[in-house]
Amino acid sequence: MSDSPQNGGLPSHPKPAADSGAGTPTGFQRPLNKQLDSVVRTPGRQPSPQPTHLGIPGGTHRVLAEQGPGYVAAKFEGKEAQMVAVSEQLENNGFIPYEFVASETNWFYNLLGIDDMYFQTETVEVIASHILSLYAAKVAAYARDDKRLEIRLDKEAEDHAVYIDTSRPGVTTTDGPRYEQRIDEKYINGATATDSFRVETFRSSSPLPDNSEQQLRCYFVYKCQFANPNPDPEETNIEIVGDKLFLQKATENTKAIYQELLINAVARSGPVIKMFEIEGSREKRLVIAYRQGSAMGFFSALSDLYHYYRLTSSRKYLENFSNGITIISLYLRPTPGYENSSRHPPIEAAVHQILKEISLLYCIPQNKFQGHFISGRLSLQETIYAHCVWVFVQQFLNRLGSEYTSLAAILDSNNSAHAELLSKLKKRLRSETFTSDYILEIIQKYPDLIHRLYLNFANTHYVQTRGEAQDDFLPTLSYLRLQVDEVLNAEQLKDLVSKTVVSENDRMVMQSFLTFNAAVLKTNFYTPTKVALSFRLSADFLPKHEYPDPLYGMFIIISSEFRGFHLRFRDIARGGIRIVKSRDKEAYAINARSLFDENYNLANTQQRKNKDIPEGGAKGVLLLDVNHQDKVAVAFHKYIDSILDLLLPPASPGIKDPIVDLHGQDEILFMGPDENSAPLVNWATEHARKRGAPWWKSFFTGKSPKLGGIPHDRFAMTTLSVRENVEGIYRKMGIDQTKVRMFQTGGPDGDLGSNGILLGKEQYVAIVDGSGVLADPNGLDREELTRLARSRKMICEYDVSKLSKDGYRVLCDDSNVTLPSGEVVNNGTAFRNTYHLRPGNYDIFVPCGGRPESINLNNVSSLIVDGKSVVPFIVEGANLFVTQDSKIRLEKAGCVIYKDASSNKGGVTSSSLEVLASLSFDDAGFTEHMCVAKDGTPPPFYDAYVREVQETIKRNARLEFEAIWRENERTGVPRSVLSDTLSVAITQLDEELQKSELWDNIPLRKATLKDALPKLLIEKIGLETLLERVSSFFWRLICHLNVANHSLFRFPTTTSDPSSAATLPAASCMNTAPTPASLPSSTSWASVCQRRRSRLSRSQHGTAEGRGPTPPPPFWINVPRPYKKKNLDVFFFHFSLPFNDPPVPPCHSLSRPNRN
Repeated sequence: MSDSPQNGGLPSHPKPAADSGAGTPTGFQRPLNKQLDSVVRTPGRQPSPQPTHLGIPGGTHRVLAEQGPGYVAAKFEGKEAQMVAVSEQLENNGFIPYEFVASETNWFYNLLGIDDMYFQTETVEVIASHILSLYAAKVAAYARDDKRLEIRLDKEAEDHAVYIDTSRPGVTTTDGPRYEQRIDEKYINGATATDSFRVETFRSSSPLPDNSEQQLRCYFVYKCQFANPNPDPEETNIEIVGDKLFLQKATENTKAIYQELLINAVARSGPVIKMFEIEGSREKRLVIAYRQGSAMGFFSALSDLYHYYRLTSSRKYLENFSNGITIISLYLRPTPGYENSSRHPPIEAAVHQILKEISLLYCIPQNKFQGHFISGRLSLQETIYAHCVWVFVQQFLNRLGSEYTSLAAILDSNNSAHAELLSKLKKRLRSETFTSDYILEIIQKYPDLIHRLYLNFANTHYVQTRGEAQDDFLPTLSYLRLQVDEVLNAEQLKDLVSKTVVSENDRMVMQSFLTFNAAVLKTNFYTPTKVALSFRLSADFLPKHEYPDPLYGMFIIISSEFRGFHLRFRDIARGGIRIVKSRDKEAYAINARSLFDENYNLANTQQRKNKDIPEGGAKGVLLLDVNHQDKVAVAFHKYIDSILDLLLPPASPGIKDPIVDLHGQDEILFMGPDENSAPLVNWATEHARKRGAPWWKSFFTGKSPKLGGIPHDRFAMTTLSVRENVEGIYRKMGIDQTKVRMFQTGGPDGDLGSNGILLGKEQYVAIVDGSGVLADPNGLDREELTRLARSRKMICEYDVSKLSKDGYRVLCDDSNVTLPSGEVVNNGTAFRNTYHLRPGNYDIFVPCGGRPESINLNNVSSLIVDGKSVVPFIVEGANLFVTQDSKIRLEKAGCVIYKDASSNKGGVTSSSLEVLASLSFDDAGFTEHMCVAKDGTPPPFYDAYVREVQETIKRNARLEFEAIWRENERTGVPRSVLSDTLSVAITQLDEELQKSELWDNIPLRKATLKDALPKLLIEKIGLETLLERVSSFFWRLICHLNVANHSLFRFPTTTSDPSSAATLPAASCMNTAPTPASLPSSTSWASVCQRRRSRLSRSQHGTAEGRGPTPPPPFWINVPRPYKKKNLDVFFFHFSLPFNDPPVPPCHSLSRPNRN
């Protein structure tokens, strides 16, 4: 490596001082490193409390007696005859002088070491052309001033390819043809079990003429011909899943090695890595097995990794197997001239560091700072750390600034013009100030700062662990970097950043590294095996004015296929996992900018809709990379597995080692299906069980009934709550639903969309889904929609012959389509994306799918004409489809809206009750009563329990609908505001009750739980057994929430101020309790409680008239005065009757809003 490495176009910066250690692969100058010498040479000397053996995961390395390549060289019997034919062909061409033909042919056939398989595969004409090209390259080199010989040969056919290139051992070239990247992109990245290739590559044993540094590197690619192209995915017999040519050429020793890795790779989700010594040689053999398509660009990135440590490969093999496993075998040796380099470790140390870093490389094979890695300026760990922080910065750089906060305080948020101005300004500041490319450009300028910032991160989270072989110890190079280079603290780094950067924007970006370092509580960055990088963060760095509700837990997960978050607002919280796809680069850029905000808002909505269940709100969102839109399953698998790395204790030394845990508390996440993840929840459940998670049964909900799950889509759990709100509007307005004209986003292929069609009786006039727009003002054919809904097909499958003369279908890929009205649609995608903003002749709009904030302050005016909403009713089935400020504007314009937190909470109720069943039964009982048999026969209990869950969902939805409708009519407060007020009030009252004595009152506790728990569970298991099997913490949550929930559904808040809950009773089941409407407006519930205390006192001592005492309520409890006052208040709880649904008011007919 020269003193001035090429940075591949990156800005050049002064090299670190010679004694700093920065910029060297080990991070230290070996001649000056007395600590290394002391550690290595002094017996018993240990650099950390838990030193590690640098061997392969799971045990010591093994020594191979076999010194060959592990493959039987192909023997081409016709090679000599072919040589003669090639010579004749070259002589006939006449381009090579006659006296040189024999020598050039002999050199090609016998001195380059090309495998006989090449000669057996290629034709005489092709081989002659390759020899001619090599000769031409020599002639061209002679004509060059530098006399440098460059050879570039490539031939690609349908079933094989050949690449030959001049190559300097141990160096990655960035200015050549980069054949390895080509092989990755064309033959490896897209490999499937039925369409894959095998690769053989070797380096010539002799240097090129007149150039002792250059050798020929040859690559041969062959299409796989499997013995069994369609085996069981769990099949591991190498004779069944192997390629015929591989089985023919591989030695028995190689087959045995690959067989072992195949078995391990099928059992794991991540890579399996083994290292073997070659007897009598310093050469090392690394063998890596992983799942096809799970690491794009991995083959070429491996070369960058071992080149960084100045190693080179003599041979490399890549084999694909028909069960979906890829195995790479590398034969590594020191690069000539670097065997005794003071700047690079010996191969014995380097290969162990490579073993550890292969797993890191697998997570992100091609990171955004690869140029610094290839040049040797930064290590792999430093560049991937920088890549992760680059992702972090894009989401959390404070782009609004104090000026925006000041402006927001001055303007009137209730003024629609002011609100719209702030919304536009916020959007522009977030999208235009710090783009991802601009942030990347800034970070690229400061590799030395990256090095220093990384050391601060590593000093906190790197753990030096010991392997099984205690007698074979060397400290890892990662550890030695920390021991030699000075590790600066946060204040020193902040000062260094300020002195180094050249602008304020640069300072903001680089100081975000410090924010990241301070926020990370634990990470799998240094875990020996991993599939993606996960970080548990403290959310304290989030600005309060942008994120007013504090998060309890925050995870960020990063891999080459995706980036994602998991956010929750309570320790025990639940929410679905959403996988976001992007149609094009523009859509991806928009989704990437808003990823965290979308996740935060979804989790916040979940927190509000979880008012009926003990768990708080949570949500996970994965954004697929723009180039990996087909990797839904791969991304989901990596997301789940990397989160489990941070939830489960390490149980496999060398595979899952201990991590630094600054959080210091055990955590459990409860997840469920959401957009694009529903088909994957079974895998997540089984994977949690394989990883040894004790809570695997409750980890994911919505899973297959065979695993004891209650699938939301099959039983229409979410749709049931949406329909209760839809039908509640019809009931209140006195409308016959068969006469209602319906518009829906989210097609018949989705959960909400399909079940909405199947459960409703409305006349659909328009449906928008991922494929386009389907509309007919005369009504879409109900039978055809039912067919699509039952088969879960998109509207692109709709039989257009069933459209009326006024109907039409415009798909996303359509262009220049003329509608029956004469309007011309130029772009189908743009038409689809904005169709919901077109005024239409429909009565109710139910968003069942679509991106968050599809209706916002910038476009809501399209739905308001002359101050009146053109949409009479909206029931928000899709989360966050309409922004809160837009809802309020629409309600002021006359639209009746039930927002997502109130309308689509059925899914979370189903999930919570599914988890409750899994926690309540022991394993045998769970299998007997909750798991559907293989033949599809459900246990009687399962059927009955599902029906009880459905009835609970409908009852809860009806309670909230009635409460919001009643309070809106009484107070005029917008329903969207009342929904939030109710959610906040229930949460706050629940928190106050948790501080109370309620749980200590055993009769009261049992009475509450009997009312709250599913009757079937109590009948089947018994309350006492339930209390023994499940943590009391969980029962406390249920008990307190049940009281708070029913209190505020029956006695909702009377103003939009959540603090008004201070005037509410803590229980709603008092038989004689007056309703808020029956009291004077000045009467507070505090005064009601006071009168009841007086009544209680009289009942205990009798009255002046001599009447006997009135029996007191059986239970009462002291509760800290909620929300505002510090004094204690006495709330009465009466459980003589079960909680009843509120009476349904008689329907009254109102005229529909005039849209004209």
